[in-house]
Amino acid sequence: MTSSASSIIHDVYEAAVTRNAGEPEFHQAMWEVLESVEAVIEQHPEYAEAAILDRLVEPERQIMFRVPWVDDAGRVQVNRGFRVQFNSALGPYKGGLRFHPSVNLGIIKFLGFEQILKNALTGQGIGGAKGGADFDPHGRSDAEVMRFSQSFMSELYRHLGEHTDVPAGDIGVGGREIGYLFGQYRRLTNRHESGMFTGKSVLWGGAEVRTEATGYGAVFFLEEMLAMRKDGIDGRTAVVSGSGNVAIYAIDKVQQLGGRAITASDSSGYIVDEAGIDVELLKQVKEVERGRISSYADRRAGARFIADGRVWDVAGDLALPCATQNELNGSDAATLIGNGVVAVAEGANMPCTPEAVHAFRDAGVLFGPGKAANAGGVATSALEMSQNASRQRWDFESSEEKLHAIMRDVHHSAYAASEKYGHPGDYVVGANCAGFVRVADAMLAQGLI
Repeated sequence: MTSSASSIIHDVYEAAVTRNAGEPEFHQAMWEVLESVEAVIEQHPEYAEAAILDRLVEPERQIMFRVPWVDDAGRVQVNRGFRVQFNSALGPYKGGLRFHPSVNLGIIKFLGFEQILKNALTGQGIGGAKGGADFDPHGRSDAEVMRFSQSFMSELYRHLGEHTDVPAGDIGVGGREIGYLFGQYRRLTNRHESGMFTGKSVLWGGAEVRTEATGYGAVFFLEEMLAMRKDGIDGRTAVVSGSGNVAIYAIDKVQQLGGRAITASDSSGYIVDEAGIDVELLKQVKEVERGRISSYADRRAGARFIADGRVWDVAGDLALPCATQNELNGSDAATLIGNGVVAVAEGANMPCTPEAVHAFRDAGVLFGPGKAANAGGVATSALEMSQNASRQRWDFESSEEKLHAIMRDVHHSAYAASEKYGHPGDYVVGANCAGFVRVADAMLAQGLI
């Protein structure tokens, strides 16, 4: 590693931190990428000469707006909405919308930055963006969610379009919210651009497997990592966090492949079911009833609910953090390593802290970073866009086969890059380098944009 490459990296990082003060998640995401690509900068000085890194860490556009709406009691509420359109060198902006009280500009920028390289890894020709609002749909009526979604889209719609920016769902934005958002977009524009929003119902333009895609994709990536060591999921025990779409379908796919997923969680605590999570019961509690995870344990013989402690205290061979950013820390990683974990795949965006990532890598635990392991969701969104553009609809089996093939390609790209840039088997370095080179080459080819 040359001192000049290292110096360039540090200068870019320090300037970006100064410009984006008070945004620790964004700083964390930037540093992981910048630290990983030093070997690329050494081999390709043209990237530094063209200030590719300086441009990569600066969003092309940041949109922030007021979202006024009326609750069921007739009171006016005000939230804040965001859309950060980070990089469109590879195609139209693509990334989800998150409705959660924790949302702020720094969170959206971290998510959008991650999305650039994640989308690049899929090879699907899509740029990176993210958006959302500090609105909590939990406990709100359908009518309140509809009014909020309509107000949110009344501002954002002018920045969207199938050739410009194509949102999807994220935390707090599921089928209900997507329906309301798309309906308002259609109402305001007088256009039925089914390809400008993904994660739609299959009844009106959605793709099969989109709901399952992120969870399934994380497990497919995990399967590919294990295969490199001539190992597999069959017979293994998995510890999973979260209980949204990603967690539910990660659990589902683990068990389809012969493993036994024994945990799920939400903000109230976690459950342990040594017999293996009953996926249909979990769906009933979380998707249909929108209840707390404790309801699962109330109805499932042998399952128990723990209100305190950490889900990572539970021993397992495999770990799939599928809840939210920075949920698994260095102490959790040490516990998992002590309990014999052999592989970790991030189903959420940046769920492991830097200390946890370093611990796993130092211990020789297979580690699939989120930009690679959870790329299945956005990859299937791109497939949904393709179907919408061609007025086609693929069945579940063929859609899952396409997803599986994409995840194999993501794994291959990350592994090959890890070898090329001197860190064989390090998927953090590999994923960041592979995605970065694709974006950097596109930026070079398109001039000063």
